[in-house]
Amino acid sequence: MHAGPALAGVSPFGIRVTPRLVGRGQPGHVALTFDDGPDPASTPAILHELDRLGWHATFFMLGTMARRAPTLVEEVTAAGHEVAVHGDEHRNLLRRTPRRARDDIQRATDTVAELTGTEPVWFRPPFGLLSLGALSGAKRAGLTTVLWTTWGRDWRQEATPDTVVADVLRRYVDGGTVLLHDSDCESYPGSWRATLGALAPLADQLGSRGLTVGPLRDHGLASRRAPTRV
Repeated sequence: MHAGPALAGVSPFGIRVTPRLVGRGQPGHVALTFDDGPDPASTPAILHELDRLGWHATFFMLGTMARRAPTLVEEVTAAGHEVAVHGDEHRNLLRRTPRRARDDIQRATDTVAELTGTEPVWFRPPFGLLSLGALSGAKRAGLTTVLWTTWGRDWRQEATPDTVVADVLRRYVDGGTVLLHDSDCESYPGSWRATLGALAPLADQLGSRGLTVGPLRDHGLASRRAPTRV
């Protein structure tokens, strides 16, 4: 029972069985999300490229990273992006007791709310691995859990801009949620550069399919609460 939610999230049938959980939203729209930041070494470059493309995204931040770079959290928010919760530490929540999972999520939620001035709406667990404790903790914090329908596998040593684009387009994109990373704090050193280089060609590919790109708030997913100022 503790690990059951993890199986639902990573199941190949997730799009049909748990569509909201994996981030299936309105057709014609692609939710762009980034995990593991904010990182002074890489997030500013990602922000610059998103601005050049005219894209907004949802950044799932780690509480530990946010507290180290509070002004960068403010920059992400000021640029019109959405800030969400990725937990306080990047640890497998399946290996944590329900209480510790809830405490971790609440610390990160409090950090994001304090630094952005807005109560966060979304939660994504590290590694995408859910447990009953994590789901309970997210619910208690007022968060809606969202995983992804496709990813760029951009954390790998072998990742290049071309492989990131190919991996994103290989799975459910139209109406889907894309997972990328704006930090290599939990990935191969320098892997964020493959992500950065993939954004422009990804924009070309998605544009040719008539798809619009934006944050989760524009994706048509129901959330436990609307964003509110604190």
